[in-house]
Amino acid sequence: MALAAKLQLRQSQSLVMTPQLMQSIRLLQFTHIELERFIDDEIERNPLLERAEPQDDAVSDQAQKIDAAPETATAGDWFEKDTAWSAEAISEKLDTSLENLFPDDPGTSERLGPDLTAQWKSASGNGSASSSDGFDVGDMAAGAITLREHVAEQVALAFADPAARLIASELADGLDEAGYMRADMAEIAARLGTDRAAVANALAVCQTFEPTGMFARDLAECLSLQLAVRDRLDPAMKALIANLELLARRDFLTLKRICGVDEEDLLDMLAEIRALDPRPGMAFSGGASDAIIADVEVRAANDGSWVIELNPETLPRVLVDHIYFARVSPHAKNQTEKDFLAECLQNANWLTRSLDQRAKTILKVASEIVRQQDAFLVHGVRHLRPLNLRTVADAIGMHESTVSRVTANKYMLTPRGVFELRYFFTASIASSGGGDAHSSEAVRDRIKQLIDEEKPADVLSDDAIVDMLRESGVDIARRTVAKYREGMNIPSSVQRRREKRAMASAGR
Repeated sequence: MALAAKLQLRQSQSLVMTPQLMQSIRLLQFTHIELERFIDDEIERNPLLERAEPQDDAVSDQAQKIDAAPETATAGDWFEKDTAWSAEAISEKLDTSLENLFPDDPGTSERLGPDLTAQWKSASGNGSASSSDGFDVGDMAAGAITLREHVAEQVALAFADPAARLIASELADGLDEAGYMRADMAEIAARLGTDRAAVANALAVCQTFEPTGMFARDLAECLSLQLAVRDRLDPAMKALIANLELLARRDFLTLKRICGVDEEDLLDMLAEIRALDPRPGMAFSGGASDAIIADVEVRAANDGSWVIELNPETLPRVLVDHIYFARVSPHAKNQTEKDFLAECLQNANWLTRSLDQRAKTILKVASEIVRQQDAFLVHGVRHLRPLNLRTVADAIGMHESTVSRVTANKYMLTPRGVFELRYFFTASIASSGGGDAHSSEAVRDRIKQLIDEEKPADVLSDDAIVDMLRESGVDIARRTVAKYREGMNIPSSVQRRREKRAMASAGR
């Protein structure tokens, strides 16, 4: 069989992920803050983009009246028409002089000279309004001090020897955000060419820094440092600190035997432990957390239905400046400038369309979630239905991945509080009676209620909770109950029984 070259015509379809399509997909999963940053970057790169300020709506009619026919003008006519205002023209319009309007203005450089003009402009206390236009009291507020800065100040005061100060600085670099020293002392000694005794001495001094408990190498040492400052590190307390794993298991009987104290003394010791700070460095974690801003707002309507609206605060309004494009495009000097302007216009139009499509998609997904979880909004978490992404995607005619991106890091304000959109998607737990399935979140709430209502003499085991749930129509396994209980940080029945007995003994 001879090999020969030949031409074939073949037709096929394929999906090409263009950069703009990829960016549109990314816009769906952006949070409000991430979207604002992205738009700010686009506005900085694209001269045809601008934000729609509130006052823009009031003057939009005036803006439309601006002459946008640069093809009949020269390259400089439109610029001079808008900006070439002389002092005499302004004075004529105002029927006064600039000196009368601004009596504190010493005049222009022609009257004062360049030296005096520069001196006057650099003065900050001249009392003129112009000098305070950009003034903000917030600029004078000191920024929140970081953990590194706080420790560096104390290192500079505590160590006079430069070598010891260098060792302390290395130890400070090994601090984590909780204030624990995670660096290896032998490694620091080898890197600095010193012995471990010098590193240990520097560490002992650093452990006296404020807040107390800093530079501890584990939780026991952190608590011991704080108790030592309070003069409460007696032998019984040392024994308690050395057996924190028993305290975590609430094995109070063993702790009383090891510490050699009675129940009353043990309860006092436990109260002192609770008053300590296990993570002293978190006070310098840096700044306040951002408040959650709901992307969707849901409220009840008069007819019993739900009104679903997008939060206008999370919807950035971006405009394409077609007037500016019409002015500058005829004056492009070469093909490169023309291509640049055309690309800017294309990207600006794409961004506005993508933002509009993003808002419509979020509203469509949120509306379907509200329709599916109507019982939850009316009656509470016990009526939260099992729901998955595919159900919503099939209902609104979108792909499951699109719904997943839309629900990521988005929040909904409802009459029952603010919830992440992912909160409404829960696993399904079968019904023991063959009825409708139960939501895992509703089952969690039921487990928590049963444990909260239990009595000290009748602490419910996981098997007992399984039996009670099955009686109420929930078919659930014991390991699932244990997983949900541990996920809510609820101890086991043995630990709860010990704690309740100790509290009952303390009450007597």
